Amino acid sequence: MFYVVLTINNKGMGRCEQCIARQLNSMKTLTKEEMKEVTACKSTFVFKKGDIIFGENELLNGVFCVKEGLCKMTKLSANGKEHTVKLMGKGDLIGQRSIISNERTHLSAVALNDIEVCFVPKDQILSSIKTNQEFSFDVLQNLAQDLREAEGDLINMA
Repeated sequence: MFYVVLTINNKGMGRCEQCIARQLNSMKTLTKEEMKEVTACKSTFVFKKGDIIFGENELLNGVFCVKEGLCKMTKLSANGKEHTVKLMGKGDLIGQRSIISNERTHLSAVALNDIEVCFVPKDQILSSIKTNQEFSFDVLQNLAQDLREAEGDLINMA
């Protein structure tokens, strides 16, 4: 798929260690050296309201960190109806489950307003998971929380 986005800064511009959004996710546990590496390889994009950040069944090459704005995670049902599964905002990491599991995405991410996201390549995230225990544990805790929330939603629907 091809999406039109505005790249506002690319390859290391905007220092991650000074970003407030990263304090709201697992990136807060990265070392100074790892943060410098992320800053050097990340890209920042702006999506307009209604733009698809990524669609279902895509292979992602990294994760998106929401710097500003809001998006919805959606799933198409068998009859083609779109269902909103979750809202993602400032500091949320999008796509981490897909890159960790090395699977295609099960959901789509759609901008609800103008949204600015930083894209961190898969290799950088996986390298930090392999070498930084605190980061790995934080990622695991976030994935467990997502699973707990999904189980709660299933119980409520039943």
